[in-house]
Amino acid sequence: MSSMEIIPAADVLSAEEHRKIDAYWRACNYLCVGMLYLVANPLLREPLKPEHIKNRLLGHWGSDPGQTFAWVHLNRLIKKYDLNLIYLSGPGHGAPATLSNSYLEGVYSEVYPDKSENIEGLQKFFKQFSFPGGIGSHCTPETPGSIHEGGELGYSVSHAFGAVFDNPDLIAAVVVGDGEAETGPLATSWHSNKFLNPVHDGAVLPILHLNGYKIANPTILARITPEELEQLFRGYGWDPYIVEGEDPALMHPLMAQVTEHCINQIRAIQTRARTAAPGTPVERPRWPLIILRSPKGWTCPKEIDGHKLEGSWRAHQMPVLDPVTNPAHLKLVEDWMRSYRPEELFDQGGALIPELKAMAPVGDRRITANPHANGGKLRKPLDLPNFADYAVKVDRPGKTLLSSTNTLAHFLCDVMRRNMTSFRVFGPDETASNKLQAIYEGSHGKTWMAALLPQDADGGDLSTSGRVMEMLSEHTLEGWFEGYVLTGRHGFFSTYEAFVHIIDSMFNQHAKWLEKSKLELRWRTPISSINLLITSLVWRQDHNGFTHQDPGFLDIVTNKSPEVTRIYLPPDANCLLSVADHCLRSTDYINVIVADKAEHLQYLTMPQAIDHCTKGIGIWEFASNDDGIEPDAVIACAGDIPTSESLAAVAILRERCPDLKIRFVNVVDLFRLMPEREHPHGLSEREFDSLFTIDKPVIFNFHAYASLIHKLTYRRKNHDNFHVRGYKEKGNINTPLELAILNQVDRFNLAIDVIDRVPKLQASASHTKQWLQDQIIECVNYAHANGIDAPALRNWTWSSMPPK
Repeated sequence: MSSMEIIPAADVLSAEEHRKIDAYWRACNYLCVGMLYLVANPLLREPLKPEHIKNRLLGHWGSDPGQTFAWVHLNRLIKKYDLNLIYLSGPGHGAPATLSNSYLEGVYSEVYPDKSENIEGLQKFFKQFSFPGGIGSHCTPETPGSIHEGGELGYSVSHAFGAVFDNPDLIAAVVVGDGEAETGPLATSWHSNKFLNPVHDGAVLPILHLNGYKIANPTILARITPEELEQLFRGYGWDPYIVEGEDPALMHPLMAQVTEHCINQIRAIQTRARTAAPGTPVERPRWPLIILRSPKGWTCPKEIDGHKLEGSWRAHQMPVLDPVTNPAHLKLVEDWMRSYRPEELFDQGGALIPELKAMAPVGDRRITANPHANGGKLRKPLDLPNFADYAVKVDRPGKTLLSSTNTLAHFLCDVMRRNMTSFRVFGPDETASNKLQAIYEGSHGKTWMAALLPQDADGGDLSTSGRVMEMLSEHTLEGWFEGYVLTGRHGFFSTYEAFVHIIDSMFNQHAKWLEKSKLELRWRTPISSINLLITSLVWRQDHNGFTHQDPGFLDIVTNKSPEVTRIYLPPDANCLLSVADHCLRSTDYINVIVADKAEHLQYLTMPQAIDHCTKGIGIWEFASNDDGIEPDAVIACAGDIPTSESLAAVAILRERCPDLKIRFVNVVDLFRLMPEREHPHGLSEREFDSLFTIDKPVIFNFHAYASLIHKLTYRRKNHDNFHVRGYKEKGNINTPLELAILNQVDRFNLAIDVIDRVPKLQASASHTKQWLQDQIIECVNYAHANGIDAPALRNWTWSSMPPK
């Protein structure tokens, strides 16, 4: 029998249970409508008047009754089976459903005591919704029980999966709006079931809520045939069940049957996998999925002014827009609210009556009290090895070539070994490409529950017990990662620099979540930081070319709150190890680390790297010759490639302009450039001036767009003398040095910049300047003739420099 049909089962609801579930559902819906409309008269103890209505009606009703319907049935099963279950609200602006349940469960009043379970508290609860000084219409961080903010659609399913990885007893029920289901990230996230291992992971129960409309248009999945819909989800690998109708008297028994069957199916899948004989292969099961078809704005008035309301797009936001000025519409709202019979649901003092109060789970089993939705309560620090044990030996600065990310991989491998149930690495099919493949040795390879072929054993590193998460969808990976840390675990994400932009908006939303949680909500405990390694950088795109040259993600990061954002540009492997250890220990940040995967010169010993990274910015004595006197110029840099080109420029200038006094400054922590009043990591004016002087030229070679350095330093005294070089959107299939020359971040252009800006060199170094210009021409010609940079330039090292 097709699982799209309701599987016959004995009635699971007694008449009394049916009555109570429907009453609890009515109470939820009453609270949802009250949040949308009321500032006073919360239980309609007097006739509804215009002054009881909010002056601005802001919010969404359309998905609320379907969500509350699902919630009350999940509550029944939590109580019956003692389930550990969280709920994610995917539909945009669907917060009233979660808020109403949080209030009825008593959690909201525990978190916000002024929203007490009485008439006075209920009035405050209603008034705050979409009201100045109150709360928004999404499941924002202020919403107990939420780890998912539904304002930007598409990530609910990936967040749910992230929550249940390595959480074997947890079920994440996620309601997906049918408008949300049209987004690319959501469509891809259905494939997450190919990565869920029933032995050691929990389960996701998706509930696709098809109510037919978005803001003003029908939704795609609601208008295709049932056969096509079934084929779609079977093709995705799910076992779909449908609950359809609009009569609550019929819908409650159907929903009770289907939800109970799905929970039992999940438990059977897990029991079978967890009790199998040792060595039995773990097969990918078909997990259940519920399709809930109910009218848009279910239970609101059927019509308004001759137009269909319930079951149409008009019920998406505020079904009745003008009750303050239109008496007939005021009466319509009152009749609508009274249809839920609040006098049967709440006692004289305004609290939910005891028999309905008993319908909710208790303690931490209440969905909005579940500690997984406040993951800092469950978080344990990582057991980290000593990162200094992985140090690269540096006898002389700028002598050794190696891949910094490859060095990092050996550290992350042992982090994984020590934290096999609380640490995962994420990356879009690029872990090995990014020189991080050593992680596989400690992770049992890559997670993979789909089919395997014999040739996969030859270097494929695929395993049902793998812990490196690879999928060619940055959206899904970031969603998994966020769900994983929001529920108390740790992770690390590596991706190509040009395509980290795919998650720009996800980064924005998570940063906003962190800022609100960290600065305003004391009840939300700190969670592990999101750690993003940006690699395969703009300056090493020899065969990818222009499409892969975009370092602009850093600009996006600097737009977010300084309380939750950090940017690090470690110049070598030892600095990268130090930075990575710091980031893995941190909480409530988004740490962005920029480090190229190719081989680069190594400069600092581990003690030097620790000191340098602790300061975040500093003078490199081995490259400076301004001891005890004011320099003629400061050469500063941030990023591994800009650092090597800057050092090469210093080498040229020290050889050809021996009287020139140069101070070399390297920046690891980009926010050190900001004033201390603007960012917690910012330098004081005195510290900044001591590094960069107050009147000398500063040639700053930057990894990304030059404007970002000006943005961070524009208030500094010496800003007018900052001359920043960065990426200029020039390049294609170039050699590394040729690409640097095109964007003027190369050694020759940097040396010319110094000559042009140090007065005493403008005449005395004219021959050197001409030689530098000739070198630029020769380098480009050589690259075009030979397809590679000249050996002397390609193999340049700082170690050939004579002592100061």
